[in-house]
Amino acid sequence: MTRTEILRIQKYLNNKFGNNSFTLEKSQIQDDSMEVHLAGEFIGLIYKDDDEGEISYAFQMAILEMDLPNAADASLI
Repeated sequence: MTRTEILRIQKYLNNKFGNNSFTLEKSQIQDDSMEVHLAGEFIGLIYKDDDEGEISYAFQMAILEMDLPNAADASLI
């Protein structure tokens, strides 16, 4: 992905979620993806899809069960 694409998507995420903590970096693995970081922590990947000239971007984020709050936590109710 180009530097312009990365900056445009980064600005979109920061505007959409009302903060300036999102940063994007080119993926070292694939040319059609970029890493998404929130406040310096890796949280997912964005993939570029070019379907007959129509470009879209898909954000993929895995949430590990061990990172979730305890199910017995009363504040969840």
